Amino acid sequence: MDIEKRLTSLREELKERGLDGWIVTGTDPHQSEYVAPRWRTREFISGFTGSAGVVVITLDKALLWTDSRYFIQAEKELAGTEYQLMKAGTEGTLDPWQWIEENVAARSSIGVDAECISIELFSKLSMQFSAKGIELKAMDDLLSPLWEKRPDIPSTHIWQMSAENSGRTSYDKVEDIRGYLRENGLRWIFISSLDDIAWVTNLRADDIPCNPVFVAYLFISLTKVVLFVDKKRFEGEREILQDVKQVFDIKPYEDAVESLPKLARGAGCYSPERVSEIFHKALSGKKNLLTQDITTKMKARKNKAEMKGMKLAHIYDAAAYVSFLARLDWNGRYTELEIAERLEEERRKIPGYIGPSFNPIAGYREHGAMCHYSASEETSSEIDGHGLLVLDTGSQFEFGTTDITRTLLFGNEATEEEKRDYTLVLKGHLALSRQHFISGTRGVQLDVLAKQYLWQHGESFFHGTGHGVGCVLNVHEGPQRISSALIDVPLMPGMVVSDEPGVYKEDRYGIRIENLIAVKEESKTEFGEFFSFDVLTLVPYEKRLIDKSLLTMEEIAQIDEYHQSIFKAIHELVDKDVLKWLEVATSPL
Repeated sequence: MDIEKRLTSLREELKERGLDGWIVTGTDPHQSEYVAPRWRTREFISGFTGSAGVVVITLDKALLWTDSRYFIQAEKELAGTEYQLMKAGTEGTLDPWQWIEENVAARSSIGVDAECISIELFSKLSMQFSAKGIELKAMDDLLSPLWEKRPDIPSTHIWQMSAENSGRTSYDKVEDIRGYLRENGLRWIFISSLDDIAWVTNLRADDIPCNPVFVAYLFISLTKVVLFVDKKRFEGEREILQDVKQVFDIKPYEDAVESLPKLARGAGCYSPERVSEIFHKALSGKKNLLTQDITTKMKARKNKAEMKGMKLAHIYDAAAYVSFLARLDWNGRYTELEIAERLEEERRKIPGYIGPSFNPIAGYREHGAMCHYSASEETSSEIDGHGLLVLDTGSQFEFGTTDITRTLLFGNEATEEEKRDYTLVLKGHLALSRQHFISGTRGVQLDVLAKQYLWQHGESFFHGTGHGVGCVLNVHEGPQRISSALIDVPLMPGMVVSDEPGVYKEDRYGIRIENLIAVKEESKTEFGEFFSFDVLTLVPYEKRLIDKSLLTMEEIAQIDEYHQSIFKAIHELVDKDVLKWLEVATSPL
């Protein structure tokens, strides 16, 4: 069934239900950023494969909103369909909800899947639409009957983090959470966020590709702990099941909606941003605290064992990455897919390697200008002749998670413009990583550090400068961020964030440089407590793209010191042929 037939079938169903439109949020029952194949509803109904976007379908229109990362990709994937691309955040473009207000008649009804919209968003939109006489209805999923051979709810193998790598037992974490409940006069917490559940339980799986989480809900009270998960997943894992049962009562995943009203007695807390509207009746009518899950904040600050694992993961990942770079034929012919696979081959050799932490981004020449381009068999370009390659990849190990971007030069010497742009991006990247800052500093206060040199030349980038990263968890993790968004979360020791400025010139090339950096304590003075960053990523910059004349002495020293730290950390882990390449790559500028 092609996109047009799916739209026709959906519209017939809308008419039968007395609806005038349908919203596809593109998320799952846990409000995950990346979703398992079962919940890729946005892709099913539109053909758009990006990781962010909202679809609105009325009886005569179909529209997709996505952000600047995916503008170019969306235009190509929507071509030939009736879909109109709405470029979110650009001047003159209404957001999906404003568009509905202005284009849907009063007394109309718009439907949405109750499982795949948060309580917070549903409440906000209901109020917003009702002011215009439009009713928003939460209901069963209308796409499911149209979806032949829809994938099942995932049920991949569950494994347990060792105490050495997790740093704290699941019992300890539950008691920490109970301490929070007591301090706030609460009796329970309901958690829907999959990475939070994985962190509390010290369990991992592969239900969402590249995200080592499992589909479940978690309820913790002062007297009970209930994990809603398919018990069959523990078959053949008797020891893990016994450990889990010592802390958690296990109930079927599908029983969560029915069981919650009986469990959630008295005042409790949950995140309306992460819990689906389908739970609203079970949670409403009580004096509950609606807040970000305390587990999200706890998880963000890595303990000593987790930070040790993160550092070890980056050392091993660097050895694999450098081996990959050393063995490339820089004048050879590869496809974008082959480049990513060659790096993956090196990573597979590392003990404790699980797999990628996200789908690799290998964008050559104009594809590099598509911020989150994903090569396919149909689109994979051949790397032939002169050009820049943006290579954004990451790894999941049994003890840590990595995320790195390097921009590589193939073929002839770079142009002056390419060198200038690379160096301006590098200068911002260096400025952020060396900054000291006082306790209480938010990411928005540091964001300009990464953009300042681009701005001086009339250039910029429009994605976030830095996102949080989990430990053997999601490569995108909150609550901390470094961006222009006003996120009221201070950067605290133990938090890991990315440092990834870039610049993108449509139809020509892209440049991005990304390291992971960890917040650490720096000093305490009469003015307060100060923090700084510890750079975790250990892969050389592309020296052939650096215009040394644009660098200060401080920046040159910073690069040289960084390259020396790379050599020291990994020189004993690489083969002799790689070592020769590494010596040159990390030599002084």
